[in-house]
Amino acid sequence: MSWGTAWRIARRDLNARFRGLRLLLVCLFLGTGALAAIGSLTAAIEREIEANGREYLGGDMQIELWQRGLNEEERAALEELGDVSSGTRLQAMARYDEQAAPIELKAIDGAYPLYGELTLTDGRSVGAPGPNEAWLSQGAADRLGAEPGESIAIGTQTLSVGGIIETEPDRLGEGFQLGPTVIVAEDLPARAGLIAPGSMYQSKTRVRFDTTRDFEATEEALEEQFPEAGFDIDTADRAAPGTDRFVGRMSEFLTLVGLAALVIAGIGIGGGVTSYLDARRQGIATLKILGASSTDIARIYALQIVAASLAGSLAGIVVGVALVPILGAALQGLLPVSSGLVIDPGAILLALAYGMLVALVFAAPPLLRARHFPAMALMRARVAPLARDPQALMLVGGGLAAIVALALITAERPILSGSFLAGAAAILGLLALLGIGIRKLAGALPRPSSPVARNALANLHRPGSSTGALVTALGFGLASFVLLAGVQSALDGNIEKRVPDQAPDYFVLDIPLGQVEEFEGLIQQADPEASWRTVPALRGTVLAYGPEGAMTRTADLTEIPDGAWALRGERGLTYSDTLPEGNELTSGEWWGPFYEGEPLVSLDEDFAEAAGLEIGDTMTFGVLGIERTVRVANTRMVDWESMGFNYVFVFSPNALRDAPHNLAATVELSEGTPTGPLLQSLVAALPSTSVIEVGGVLEQARTILEQVGVATLAAASVAVLAGLAVLLGAIAAARAARTYDTVVLRVLGADRRQILLMQLIEYVVLAGALAFVALGIGSLAAWLVVTQLFEFDWLPDWGEILAVLGLGIAVVLAFALGASLPLLRAKPAQALRAL
Repeated sequence: MSWGTAWRIARRDLNARFRGLRLLLVCLFLGTGALAAIGSLTAAIEREIEANGREYLGGDMQIELWQRGLNEEERAALEELGDVSSGTRLQAMARYDEQAAPIELKAIDGAYPLYGELTLTDGRSVGAPGPNEAWLSQGAADRLGAEPGESIAIGTQTLSVGGIIETEPDRLGEGFQLGPTVIVAEDLPARAGLIAPGSMYQSKTRVRFDTTRDFEATEEALEEQFPEAGFDIDTADRAAPGTDRFVGRMSEFLTLVGLAALVIAGIGIGGGVTSYLDARRQGIATLKILGASSTDIARIYALQIVAASLAGSLAGIVVGVALVPILGAALQGLLPVSSGLVIDPGAILLALAYGMLVALVFAAPPLLRARHFPAMALMRARVAPLARDPQALMLVGGGLAAIVALALITAERPILSGSFLAGAAAILGLLALLGIGIRKLAGALPRPSSPVARNALANLHRPGSSTGALVTALGFGLASFVLLAGVQSALDGNIEKRVPDQAPDYFVLDIPLGQVEEFEGLIQQADPEASWRTVPALRGTVLAYGPEGAMTRTADLTEIPDGAWALRGERGLTYSDTLPEGNELTSGEWWGPFYEGEPLVSLDEDFAEAAGLEIGDTMTFGVLGIERTVRVANTRMVDWESMGFNYVFVFSPNALRDAPHNLAATVELSEGTPTGPLLQSLVAALPSTSVIEVGGVLEQARTILEQVGVATLAAASVAVLAGLAVLLGAIAAARAARTYDTVVLRVLGADRRQILLMQLIEYVVLAGALAFVALGIGSLAAWLVVTQLFEFDWLPDWGEILAVLGLGIAVVLAFALGASLPLLRAKPAQALRAL
């Protein structure tokens, strides 16, 4: 029989609504839809960053420095590359009448912007404001209540509001902000008394290349020319590194969820195809009697399954692509994604390849089993189940290898994807062994006296029972519910349980050393019961680290070790005579007060482990352009959730005391004390300081975490739906045998209540046995997602998880019993004649 003839027979036999193969369509629809949406959204974000990277960054290259600007030699080197625009960023306070608000002060020069346009709400396209003028973001105008033409005060200067910002081209590249933006002239911070030796500010210098240059080579040349400068360099191909990292992590998680949905759904596909072929057994037998060979049978039904798989995959892809504009609209403001339809051929082809591979791999065993049996065996398949086909195992193994290879080739982090797939295989193996164990245990248990319970127990271990498939289906389904609850409750825990309870009311930056007493007096005047903490605040870069004589230069690192994030760029530094509050010494000894020996440093223990640093090793830091070498004295466990001042690096006072610096402080008022009066008095008396209201920062963090939570909730819901699809597939695959059993029991006198009770006992036993396994598997998966992928704290609500697990058990039991109801409508005479 030719392929053309096989297709004609397949097309005539294939129901137009794919009756019998709908489960296969649903499974593939879920998996490919998730992958298409994820891939298209990620591609849209990456394309947006690539297309607008120069505008987001503000140049082809950006050099950041803390507490200093470029010197003449450094600026001359940049001017050789092209046009240069420089400016500073710092936290400050703006005042209007009696209103004060923390702002992000952005000082720019006349060359700004090098790319894109800075526009105002009145339609003007502008550059730097005049010396006594400011452009306000809408948020700053709303906070202050100021309008164009009115005057505001920043530091010691009074400025006129020249306009409200409509578009700020480099907003994304500026990163997370602690207040709304106010743009001023380049020299305003110095004129306003906001910049002095030790002030906490950041200089940003952008370059627009005069010719096409290689980003990596140019960056390496600058680092070689100025190895001790402490440059933090960004280029237009990574204009928003924080966003890139977030998008990458989110994409990895969602892709893994899509793969999980497909792998789980694959089990449902196998069950659905088995059920479909079982329903077609008379047609297959007839074809064989008429002379069709085993190869012809395989061709006919393989073509049907390919057609159904293609339809389900394409439908999923269409819906997945259609969801991208909705996701883009929801994420606008958080991620750089434009609204509108995004067609990414790579993402679509990848989702289609996964869908077809999974469908063919899991549909192969029932297909190959059916082709090798004679017509009579096919007709007796209900009472003589088909045996396993060794060729099917080889085909499945090859198909799974292809899926693994495709996942590893296309993954940004192959080790992560490989670990996930290995974990999925281990879970499948565990559930398979558990199914075998339940069957053997059910066969070894004493027979209950109740005939209903006895038959329910026998269903678990009789020949041809569906216990193995049901164990896998229920295990995945219940584990998906636990995963969903674990991830969501842990994210809620990060949002609600730690941050608000332990946060101070204010962070205060740039307190001059000579005005500490005045600062403390203002706090006591506002609230005698208030508490505060002041610490020296500096910035510095790790230039080299390791054993003395064999130190590693950070500039030579091609990749920062996982967990050693403090090696990247400028970091906060402080010094202290005593162990900081909320820290616990884990190794080594603390230097005492009045220590004047060799300069020392204390490290966060997690960072020390990640960087491979031990007590006695040395580290070199760049602080205000000067190298300072210190020895590692001890390690600490830091309570990062305390929302106070927590530092990876704490120095002995003699290591940093001589460097120009100011103080930072946290202020916590007693309950019921209004925060406004203290804010106003601090701004009036100490205009060079910056007061950050923690509530606004927490609100931004809460919004971001809630958006992450919504995304993970939606993604994990796909896994739950896939788990339910698997359960339906397992039930569908066993329907023929259960129809026969139900009919026989009814002929022997069993009523509907007894039959449903038997089904309920069987599923309750399985669900009860699997609940603990699903709790372990789902909790482990949730822990990996929360702590390893998103790097949040593991703060689950176990009560919520157990409640969702109980709800999951109720849902799967309802699905199982609901799917069993059609069996009760089977007519005994018709069913018995079909044997």
